[in-house]
Amino acid sequence: MEKVNVLLPMKGNSERVPNKNLKKFNDFPLYHAIIKVLLKSKLIEGIYVNTDSNDIIEDINDNFPEVNTIIRPFEIQGDHVSMNKIIEHDLSMIDGDYFLQTHSTNPLLTVHTIDNAIRYYFEIKEDYDSVFSVTKWQSRFYWEGGEPINHDPKELVRTQDLKPIFEENSNIYIFSKNSFKKAGNKRIGNNAAMFNVNKIESIDIDEIEDFRVAEIIYGNRNN
Repeated sequence: MEKVNVLLPMKGNSERVPNKNLKKFNDFPLYHAIIKVLLKSKLIEGIYVNTDSNDIIEDINDNFPEVNTIIRPFEIQGDHVSMNKIIEHDLSMIDGDYFLQTHSTNPLLTVHTIDNAIRYYFEIKEDYDSVFSVTKWQSRFYWEGGEPINHDPKELVRTQDLKPIFEENSNIYIFSKNSFKKAGNKRIGNNAAMFNVNKIESIDIDEIEDFRVAEIIYGNRNN
């Protein structure tokens, strides 16, 4: 089976959880969790961290010398730059055809799930141009104004019988260099397939509450 290169973007600054990537998470910086998992995979060719932080680069060099770093150019730094712009820059600098992009804020992802996603991509790539991970929900959802989204309040259908909806969870994106360009420089292509990730592994750290929950689960799972 062919292998993928991993793109792992990391900013030095983060708004909602300050210094998130280097914040201690079970006695090591948060980003170490996903790096350790990625290094276990036999389906990954190389790992590339794109960052604007000298502190992150120094920590990677000290702890993960096998991981490659890409210094983020000034023109694509900041909180409002599209991730697709950063991927576009990375693809211009890395040889290879197939790529998986994930985040340091997904510390509960397992190598089993990552490898299954990679295998799934190569199984279906003749019919689909990319894969992105989702979380399946079967709950009653409402718009901000109180209007129901996926159910009729007059008919209390059991939640397990509701038609599921799927949330893009930012855990895994797999695509080729060619599909990225054909889609107008987008990681989700013109004909993408969804890959379901369970709710525990799909926890993505945006707020300090997410950080605390993920840290407790990680600590219990790995002790």
